[in-house]
Amino acid sequence: MKAKDIKYIFHQELDAIYGRDEVSNFFYLSIEHHLNIAKIQLQLEPEFTLTKNETDVFFSILEDLKQQKPIQYILGETEFYGLTFKVNENVLIPRPETEELVDWIIKDSKFKVQSSTSFNILDVGTGSGCIAVALAKHLPNAKVYALDISKKALSIAKENADRNGVRVEFIRADILESSLMDYRAVGQMGFFDIIVSNPPYVRELEKQEIRPNVLENEPHLALFVDNGNPLVFYKAISDFAVDKLKSNGSLYFEINQYLGQETKQLLVDTEFKAVELRKDLNLNDRMIKGIKT
Repeated sequence: MKAKDIKYIFHQELDAIYGRDEVSNFFYLSIEHHLNIAKIQLQLEPEFTLTKNETDVFFSILEDLKQQKPIQYILGETEFYGLTFKVNENVLIPRPETEELVDWIIKDSKFKVQSSTSFNILDVGTGSGCIAVALAKHLPNAKVYALDISKKALSIAKENADRNGVRVEFIRADILESSLMDYRAVGQMGFFDIIVSNPPYVRELEKQEIRPNVLENEPHLALFVDNGNPLVFYKAISDFAVDKLKSNGSLYFEINQYLGQETKQLLVDTEFKAVELRKDLNLNDRMIKGIKT
């Protein structure tokens, strides 16, 4: 079957669910992933034809998309900060907002790279490892640690570190566990120049804002928090950072856009200084930084 005919069927079946532009994106991502053919090549070869086996693969993708399974899980990978990451239902799909957080940290750390100063970074709740791996890739003189409660997520994160040729030390632990500081692995990490986290922050009351393809596929453990205590992870990580950050070390969070001022106040109350709340490209409160006194 010709590629242009498969694309037409994608639009016929999926436009009502996702919109025309998104469906085109799904089709070209699938072509590039499975056939290693760029969009421009198809445009230059309008009669490009797929074999029966290749066509069957695309109809399988179509069926998954009709069930609103995320394209990233269907293809088994996604791009984040210029790097390719393996993803599946055990980890959240990295978002562009998180790329903005990583970019902030990298820009703030330029002087350390230029001076070849060695420094330590901890990523709490690493999931796919996207933050830790991207930082390790772009900050070569940093020693990066990454912590998560999920054994399955850590397995994916380790694969992503290997895939992108970086060294990250992964630790399985629960940041909400009161005895975390007693864990041997955590105790051996020493002190950090940077601690970063994109913890669960979507309140149960906000579920109606979540698209079905996210709600029905991505791990709720990494998404949702109780309405009555939405900053539970931020409090635990901030308290941990007070003990484990070096003097003048930096704490970075991705945050719930509706709780920007509350999160800022939490850091102020925990005696962080120079607390800075930033908006993402969509002008939502999305990330925050504090300096340990």
